[in-house]
Amino acid sequence: MNVLSLFDGMSCGRIALDRANIKVDNYYSSEIKDYAIKVANNNYPEDQKNRLGDITTINGSDLPTIDLLIGGSPCQDFSGANKDRSGLDGIKSGLFYEWLRLKNEIKPKYFLLENVRMKKEHQNIISNELGCEPFIINSSFYAPQLRHRLYWTNIPLCHNNPRSKNLNSILENGFSDRKRARCLLESDSRPLSTPIKMFHRYYSTGFTTLIFKTERHYHNCVNHYNFHFKGMSAKDIDNHIHNSNIDLSVYEGVRYLTPQEREDCQTVPRGYTKGLTNNQVACILGDGWTIDVIAHIFQGLK
Repeated sequence: MNVLSLFDGMSCGRIALDRANIKVDNYYSSEIKDYAIKVANNNYPEDQKNRLGDITTINGSDLPTIDLLIGGSPCQDFSGANKDRSGLDGIKSGLFYEWLRLKNEIKPKYFLLENVRMKKEHQNIISNELGCEPFIINSSFYAPQLRHRLYWTNIPLCHNNPRSKNLNSILENGFSDRKRARCLLESDSRPLSTPIKMFHRYYSTGFTTLIFKTERHYHNCVNHYNFHFKGMSAKDIDNHIHNSNIDLSVYEGVRYLTPQEREDCQTVPRGYTKGLTNNQVACILGDGWTIDVIAHIFQGLK
């Protein structure tokens, strides 16, 4: 099978094809982040000759017959975390049209496009262009994280009984009060200036994942926070701390996920991102695919 992966990242599609036991003859890919390409080359050196660079420079007529086209165009302009949400009119998410251009040029037998949940108007445009409606899969069925994604594909769908791990089962140490991790945010690779700020962001928004030393440590943090800071904004907390003498040592020891734990949350082989900084690991895993989800979809290729 000849595969073309656009917005390839660290070659999550390649990992998923291997996991689904799909034989790959040639894996062509387009990616521009140097450190993502470095990881892909470290793990799949045989594919290095088929790295095609910037998607806008690829001409479909220069490629051999492609059996499978895959990719997840940039989501920043679709994401609810972006206040602008310019969608397909955005500079990054508008690159979907480059993916579509190549799909029309190479006419693959199968295709798979992934992206975040978005405004219905943008979803409908993509569906009309691809001739199919997307389905939603939450990675929590396959991995210890909550991650809802849209998938457009003409690959025949298979049904199975996925098994997911509890978040606590993949921790190197410590305790989580949640069964699944939340968003794998790039910003969570850089601890905030104080543990209380980390806990406030975690407890008040839920839009991150924080690990505690023990279950008792978690409850101590909750009780302390509710007694001293409940209902306050981050700015109010700073002012309250500045004008009082509150002991904040209870929050010492809270941490974010390690690179290896992030790999487990995406069902990526442990050590796959070795050699990158914590920030780089957080970025490419956050942008990447949950491998077991994609491997499940690829079962329909058999």
